[in-house]
Amino acid sequence: MKLRRMGMVLGCVLAGMLGTAAARAQTAAPVQAKNVVLVHGAWADGSSWDKVIPILQAAGLHVTSVQNPLTSLADAAAAARHVLALQDGPTVLVGHSWSGTLVSEVGTDPKVSALVYVAARAPDAGEDFVALSGRFPTMPVRAGIELHDGLTTISEEAFLKYFANGLLRDEAEVLYAVQEPTAASLFSDRTMAAAWQTKPTFYAVSKDDMTIAPALERFLAERMKAKTIEVDAGHLSMVSHPQEIANLILEACGRKS
Repeated sequence: MKLRRMGMVLGCVLAGMLGTAAARAQTAAPVQAKNVVLVHGAWADGSSWDKVIPILQAAGLHVTSVQNPLTSLADAAAAARHVLALQDGPTVLVGHSWSGTLVSEVGTDPKVSALVYVAARAPDAGEDFVALSGRFPTMPVRAGIELHDGLTTISEEAFLKYFANGLLRDEAEVLYAVQEPTAASLFSDRTMAAAWQTKPTFYAVSKDDMTIAPALERFLAERMKAKTIEVDAGHLSMVSHPQEIANLILEACGRKS
């Protein structure tokens, strides 16, 4: 009995130490990074970062926007890992929307010094994120999702009104034209890792998001103990408010904005 009690006590102490270590990793100041890798979300491509990239480059950062396929988590992870392998030092990994899943999965790479989530998913390892999302309000864009041969797109009306809310119509129409069809199965793919458990983490909540519930975004940011900002923007905050998103990325790089 004594040995059993001692084992239980030691187990509790070890769990507490591991929890404290994870919390320290999440809240610790990130190391200085000179590389930034950006991953786009569903129904988009790498051009969604076009306004953020010049700001980061002007700050002297080496920036790569991954054209990650939206066919499966495995395919997207392979594309992101390929780009990460080409970086020559500490790298900040940034994901928008669905690609928060990708950040959680591949952010364990030793080159990744910090993580940034922009109006993004942030699943725990093995988590059923569809079930988690069901605990929060269903957003209007859902009604505009169309399925064709296993691939989803957003109708023009829903894209302009809900997915790209807050953007000038001309700008939103260009983004609609380049939207990347996304495998319906992608949204139920589960991660094998949760990089935010051990890496400094940052989150930009979109207060007027009509694609992912802002309440869900706040829940995820709080769960990760992320440094969090709130942006008066819709889902595409990196397009409507590029300076604010760039400033958060610069902070994750250990630089002043």
